Amino acid sequence: MKVAFFAETADGKINRSVYELLAWSRRLAVPEEIAAVVITPSVDEAELRRLASSGARHVFLCEAPSIDRADIPVCAAILRSFCAAYRPDVLLGAASVFGRALFPYAAMQMKTGLTADCTMLETDPETGLLLQTRPAIGGNVMAVIKTPDRKPQMATVRPRSAPEPTPYTGAAGTITRLPLPETPHAFGAPRTVSSARLALGEELADARRIVAVGKGIKREGNIDLARRLADRIGAALGATREVVDRGWLPYSAQIGLSGKTVVPELYIALGISGAVQHLAGMRTAQKIVAVNSDPDAPIFQVADLGIVGDLFEVVPRLIKEFEPKRN
Repeated sequence: MKVAFFAETADGKINRSVYELLAWSRRLAVPEEIAAVVITPSVDEAELRRLASSGARHVFLCEAPSIDRADIPVCAAILRSFCAAYRPDVLLGAASVFGRALFPYAAMQMKTGLTADCTMLETDPETGLLLQTRPAIGGNVMAVIKTPDRKPQMATVRPRSAPEPTPYTGAAGTITRLPLPETPHAFGAPRTVSSARLALGEELADARRIVAVGKGIKREGNIDLARRLADRIGAALGATREVVDRGWLPYSAQIGLSGKTVVPELYIALGISGAVQHLAGMRTAQKIVAVNSDPDAPIFQVADLGIVGDLFEVVPRLIKEFEPKRN
């Protein structure tokens, strides 16, 4: 299977989500059949070399000062030209703001199918088709979708749905330049009128450690207990949708299908039962510790360490355990 992915850039740097797409690509194909497509007005050469040495055997670069990275028709035309020449079986993109605008337009231009906002990608062992899993019906079910009749099979993937790939020990890939096609704006095509970078604080999605609370925390005032644990271990504070809906924490703390997807080194779930919507946003954490009084809570099915007990007894003991040691 030949897999290609669109590598977004910003300010000459390759976005972190690109390496997550590379991780998915390495699950689907051997390195010799993995290609990255970089479309940018400018990019640091070292960024390209890093991408080529991380498992993308073929890096295709379309670089020109005249390229507006937010120009969807131009980027779609370049992708269409690339696919006509390279003929990938699969074309992936990040479900970022730009990816969610570009990929539907590009799929329409190439007359192929697109599955948006995927949380899992696999290969069907019988047909070799891409199995694209995404939430459906308000996140109550996980749908598995195929594109059997057209290629490339296109999908956008939720950022943080996979960790960055492990170091690659093979030979570095090649970097090939693509020509800039003539692409006048099509009538009705989406265009960016203006753009601005948002000034954001530390992103929950980038936190290395997270302490998350669910309805088992019982009331807003009890969240201070979880916050004390988070402060003690240097973690960010997250929450389930129910906690956010009750107004106990802001939406920026919500983890799950309708919130953020996170891939921390450590995820401590306090009073979280483990609804499928929440699990989809955190199950790829490296280590998951769950504290719940219900031994049958679904969260224990994904936890590396499960503690069946009252969180109001367990958490104070954890906080004490992490107290600085005196000489």
